[in-house]
Amino acid sequence: MIRPYHPKSRIAPVDLLLTSATVVDVEKGTTTPDQLVAVRGGDIVAVGPEGEAGRYRAARTLDLGDRYVMPGLWDMHVHFGGGEPLIEENAELMPLFVVNGVVAVRDAAGDLAQQVLDWRASPPTADAPRIFTSGPKIEGVAPVWKGVIETGSEAEVDAALDRLQALRVDFVKITDNTLTPELFLYAVREAKKRGMKTSAHIPASITVLEAAEAGLSSIEHLDYAMKAGSRDEAAIAADYLAGEYTYAQTMRRYADTFDVETARRVYARLAELGTAVSPTLYGSTTLANLDKDDHTHDDGLAYVGPGIRATYDWRVQRAAQATPQQVEDRHFVKDVTARTLPMLRDAGVTILTGTDAGFLNSFNYPGFSLHDELELYVSLGLTPREALAGSVVDGPRFLNQGERYGAVATGKSADLLVLEANPLADVSATRDAEAVVLRGRLIDAVELERMRAEIRARVAARNAVFKPSPAS
Repeated sequence: MIRPYHPKSRIAPVDLLLTSATVVDVEKGTTTPDQLVAVRGGDIVAVGPEGEAGRYRAARTLDLGDRYVMPGLWDMHVHFGGGEPLIEENAELMPLFVVNGVVAVRDAAGDLAQQVLDWRASPPTADAPRIFTSGPKIEGVAPVWKGVIETGSEAEVDAALDRLQALRVDFVKITDNTLTPELFLYAVREAKKRGMKTSAHIPASITVLEAAEAGLSSIEHLDYAMKAGSRDEAAIAADYLAGEYTYAQTMRRYADTFDVETARRVYARLAELGTAVSPTLYGSTTLANLDKDDHTHDDGLAYVGPGIRATYDWRVQRAAQATPQQVEDRHFVKDVTARTLPMLRDAGVTILTGTDAGFLNSFNYPGFSLHDELELYVSLGLTPREALAGSVVDGPRFLNQGERYGAVATGKSADLLVLEANPLADVSATRDAEAVVLRGRLIDAVELERMRAEIRARVAARNAVFKPSPAS
């Protein structure tokens, strides 16, 4: 139990005391200057006027000089994967999140599910974000993806949910590669009955509202929400199920028939149902723009191992083989999809700020891309407060962690970001962390730069000896 300082107590010992802090309340959109933040262990034990600093005896004190303190960032959609040969490279991504101010991630499934579960219980390094994970995702029989739980009947879905409950996953991920529409809806309903959160790619063969009415907790990727705005969504879904159009053609049809009034009606219903959306706009925008940018000059390349970079090739090659019409289609779908973000906000839909960073998703660099995601939201009409809330307030709440995270307040976890500028005025301020407090441990500017240099050196060493596999 956290015991905050009581005015009648003697001087209280703390591990860390931040003084002259301007505390950022992301939920309310306010700042409070001239504050102190006292930390003991991994907990914030007091926040108050800096004039009360004499009430504490700190092992370490840091005068922030009126710099801003906010909760550390959460990336609500990442992936670890690439098979056993890339376990070490995935583990080495952990400090990359932290130096970018990301203190927690929601792993939305890959092919290293058990390894990620092990990391959740015992992080591979002290400089690792907290991990919340779905474990292996539920799919149909003979899917493209590796490491999934294949299900072809209701009994197999039940067994999959039994397994996931035994693994104590943080939510259930369901995807649409080969899973039948009927089993998709069955899985969502059954997971809800068990009190499990669900996250999904919605099959093109069912409507968004069908999934939401079944109890889906979150829609992953904004283009799945975009199709809900099509005035012909049900008919287009039926055509796709009948095999009359490819998936890419189907998405173009949804975009062509997008209707603002239809979208507003459906999004209002999503808000009523409590269905959240994780847009992952940076990832989808990067992929849509591969005809414009080859990313050879990205600073992020120096921070990601060669094995993970090799997994980018699949999407890069597929994009390069696209016809001019397919390129035009993907840009059109991207643009229509982006328009829906402020509409979801206006409808009251919870937006979970996530990036899709990790293996396979080309040039989507863990940690760095969360800042790109935030800036995209603001460029599309969200306020900096709204963009940040999707990460640090609604992210924890979605995972039933709101009591412990989401504010700089007594009793909350000491996972903090110290910034030079006010992120509520300019969301890009999150890019320049002066310090990170991770589970109560201060990582100051000198240590952050040392960590960055260490990551770059480790990647350079891997590059020097890397031999691509035939599949790469």
